[in-house]
Amino acid sequence: MSKAASDKIKKIAKDIYNDIVKSKQPTLTSPIRSLNNVEYDKKDGYFKVKGLEKTRTLTVSTSKSFAQSLLLMNESKKVIAANDIMTKREAYYVSKNWGDAKFNEQPESDTCMDDMEAMMGVLREQLGFIPEEDGGAVSGNLTIIDKDPDTGKEVKIDCTKFASGAYNIPADVEEFKFETKANFILAIETAGMFQRLVKHKYYKKANCVLVSLKGVPSRATRRFIKRLSENKKLPVYVFTDGDFYGHMNIYRTLKVGSGNAAHANQFFCVPNAKFIGVTPQDIIDYKLPSHPLKDVDVKRGKDALKNDPFVKAHKEWEKAIRLQLKMGKRAEQQAFAAYDLNYVMNTYLKDKLKNSKTWLP
Repeated sequence: MSKAASDKIKKIAKDIYNDIVKSKQPTLTSPIRSLNNVEYDKKDGYFKVKGLEKTRTLTVSTSKSFAQSLLLMNESKKVIAANDIMTKREAYYVSKNWGDAKFNEQPESDTCMDDMEAMMGVLREQLGFIPEEDGGAVSGNLTIIDKDPDTGKEVKIDCTKFASGAYNIPADVEEFKFETKANFILAIETAGMFQRLVKHKYYKKANCVLVSLKGVPSRATRRFIKRLSENKKLPVYVFTDGDFYGHMNIYRTLKVGSGNAAHANQFFCVPNAKFIGVTPQDIIDYKLPSHPLKDVDVKRGKDALKNDPFVKAHKEWEKAIRLQLKMGKRAEQQAFAAYDLNYVMNTYLKDKLKNSKTWLP
């Protein structure tokens, strides 16, 4: 847990107290968390905050939200002092003791927590808050060196020794060390495809580390991939469904981050990641069974072309999105099963890994 986070909370509280003593209206300032307030440079490799801020001044109309921010900071201070943790869901229920300042729904407490993180420039994990859900899963040619929380002794976790299962990535991966001779990391969108590759020990054939993203990857999963990739100089290849959700929500979030969390992207993004499929061109080349794009898909694709700094910086993605919109089709990872249950392992991934010209940046 972070003493720096606790010190920042104390400073904010002191500044507010001093303003009140001086009969000044206290304020809370934080970056605006949206795609409109980010910039993307290929050299940096991730979305950065431009600098637009929002300032909340204590008034009659803002008294509740102001109180909620301060009360949540107080909960963080207590958790840090106790070297404990609090899930986002628990934070919502703790607020039920705050009288009129309680949160009515969890999205309110989540937003307050994110604003608090952005305002202080401290990760919410350092503030003691963790998500309810766990991270992804990992299997393959990797040994993770963790520490026993009671004894402090090193514990080695061999990611090939989970039989038909895999190691679940915990919320905190900061103390991990790694041992591996793998050639790359393969990040996979769906649990079903991940399980197939694990069952057939694809990681032995390809000498790789397999990571299940479980949809849009959690912060812990992204941090794990980033630390492993940087520590062991491993390239990261991403394999998702052939749709805009897989491309923009899952892959882009892993590679360059999001507008909503731009203040923390540098800690979680994997700029060296490459997209190996399923690309729109794959749907054509492999004659994949497909589904029509839904209205929400079309909107997501058009929004990416119009508003996404990442897409605008990479003409290859613009071309791919326009092609998919023209086709009006999307395809799933499992569509290759129309040819053979193990076609992905025996043919598709082999083809893709050999030919980098088929990848997207």
